[in-house]
Amino acid sequence: MQKEFPVFSVLNSALNTISAALLIQRWYRQHVARLEMRRRCTWNIFQSVEYAGEQDQIKLYNYFGFLMDHFTPASSERNLISHIFRKNEICLDTEWERYFCYKSIEVTKSYTGPHLTFPVTFCGVSKLVEAFKHKEQLHARYVLQLLGETWRLLRTFPNISHVIACHTKPITICGDLHGHLEDLLLIFYKNGLPSSDKPYVFNGDFVDRGKNSLEILLTLFGFLLVYPNDVHLNRGNHEDHIVNLRYGFTKEVLGKYRVHGKKILKLLQMIFSWLPLATVIDNKVLIVHGGISDTTDLDKIARVDRQKYASALRPPKMKVHGCMTKMNENREREACGQVEGRRRVCSLTYHSSAPDHRHDLPRRSLNNTPVCSKLDLSVDEKLNSRCRLSGFDQARCELKKSDSYLESKTTETDLDEWKQIVDVLWSDPMPQNGCIPNEVRGGGCYWGPDVTEEVLRRNNLQLLIRSHECKQDGYEFCHNRRVITIFSASNYYEVGSNRGAFIRMGPDLVPHFIQYQASTTCRELTLRQSVGWTERSALQALREQLFIHRSDLISAFQEFDPNNKGMISVTHWASTTERVLNLGLPWRVLRPQLVSSTQHGMMDYQQWIKELSITEPKLEISDNSILDTMYKNHSNLETIFRIIDTDHSGLISFKEFHQTWELLRSHLKTEISAKAIADLAQSIDFNKDGSIDINEFLEAFRLVDISAHN
Repeated sequence: MQKEFPVFSVLNSALNTISAALLIQRWYRQHVARLEMRRRCTWNIFQSVEYAGEQDQIKLYNYFGFLMDHFTPASSERNLISHIFRKNEICLDTEWERYFCYKSIEVTKSYTGPHLTFPVTFCGVSKLVEAFKHKEQLHARYVLQLLGETWRLLRTFPNISHVIACHTKPITICGDLHGHLEDLLLIFYKNGLPSSDKPYVFNGDFVDRGKNSLEILLTLFGFLLVYPNDVHLNRGNHEDHIVNLRYGFTKEVLGKYRVHGKKILKLLQMIFSWLPLATVIDNKVLIVHGGISDTTDLDKIARVDRQKYASALRPPKMKVHGCMTKMNENREREACGQVEGRRRVCSLTYHSSAPDHRHDLPRRSLNNTPVCSKLDLSVDEKLNSRCRLSGFDQARCELKKSDSYLESKTTETDLDEWKQIVDVLWSDPMPQNGCIPNEVRGGGCYWGPDVTEEVLRRNNLQLLIRSHECKQDGYEFCHNRRVITIFSASNYYEVGSNRGAFIRMGPDLVPHFIQYQASTTCRELTLRQSVGWTERSALQALREQLFIHRSDLISAFQEFDPNNKGMISVTHWASTTERVLNLGLPWRVLRPQLVSSTQHGMMDYQQWIKELSITEPKLEISDNSILDTMYKNHSNLETIFRIIDTDHSGLISFKEFHQTWELLRSHLKTEISAKAIADLAQSIDFNKDGSIDINEFLEAFRLVDISAHN
């Protein structure tokens, strides 16, 4: 028997080791690829639900604009919402000083929070940061005083701030914070507090969604007052009092300052309108919140009277010879129900049909805006038709001809200025050339790399930095690395959903990115655990969307179930679900997580609806359709409630509650009986005092995913 040579034994052992290593490597790559696919699918769910909410906001506001434009001043519906459309009042500074006077507000001895002295110092703001870190609240007197000083300072700033970078003090650029105070504190820990040697640019969206928006504003305003030449604040699309009604900032302020909250909100509304619109570094790097369009003109932006636009959602009113311009006709067409379906709402500033290549947009497809078959209707006929649909008396819907002579005329220049602002605040980049309406958000545009090249060339710039979109890594390059998106709120959708980032930039204008996770819990999770965590949260949000549209889904499923057996194919389930929800999601990929069992490609859709594991409130209401309407329009109702609650008390009367539902019913073109509304009001008046607590009402109708609590 021959002996085996040692060298062959070693070679065989090495080959076995290499084969095992290759198998492990292949398995690991497949494992990571599957996790990445789950992560991207989760991301699409979060973004689709977020943008659907933004569209609903635009649609509702367009409808309110329709009421303001066409209902007589005496109509109750118009009176309910008129106050949110008022421009910033023009009055003497002394009158503002009296209105926002803080001197009569006493700081009692029992107050244990932070104190501020004026003029504000670096030491004072540093102590304020420490107090906020320990969840202390600043006294209302100091809040009003700090905001008043900020308002005075901002009025001296130009629309476009100019910054110079140098070797000794690189500039730090931060993106959206959205009320995430822990992210701001982490940025300061990693990078240092703002100072004359540590300049910062904060690129908008300081507020909404998170719980500490006001603390972020007070911190940034404090450093702005100390270092007005080294701290730069750009306005974002959420620095808008109308947007704040929906996304939480209004509720946050009123909850923290019940007595003086109304004055604080009014002063913040003025401050937001005075925030600069852009920052330019060394005449080479442009920083704006949203982006640009093919009509962006920095010279025009520099000349805009920015304080006129307290809300960028409200276009200037234009009447020529008593007739409406195309801008208002488009809003009317949408209010009249001629623009239907999720993701098909007209963009605020773009109304013409977009070219066919819009279907190539990232994230999801965009459909051409459908138009009503009755295009030949006159404006008056359309209005009368809308009034009949809304159930309003036709006499009240007559065009306010007398108003058109009293209102100040708005020029084409005003309209162009407004469009410049909306594009800067709301737009997003796309990989294809061109510039088309941003129908996913409902505001601004999608612009391509050719537009980037042209705008940068025209203004002798080399880089555009913007925010506005959450990115998984906190930042992202696009358009041949000529555009950077920076997003500073980590864990934006859920713990572990994304990292935050900020940019350091020296005189070479080369961006250096610093990433972070504000949550210690997330840092301790493995990749698999992190993906699983966020996936469960995304699926929970998606199940809620499916549940609240269950009636529409069942009706649509029945089209493919003529014998009423309760069974449809998985293919029909996927296509129908997308048609009803219009979220642009890969439903067949999501099917294993959403549908528990199928047989031979068929599923029991009635059982599936029952298995969504969502609990609903136990209220005795005669008309179940009102519950469906409530679920589908939860955020719209909250927005209307907070608009009607003009004194910001958090309470509305039965009459105001009924008017709220009338507005919603008119907006949705649906029938809700007065008895059903009365029954609902009685059932949620828990203490029977004849008024309804807004927060209790909304909490009573909060859907709970049972599976997420098991």
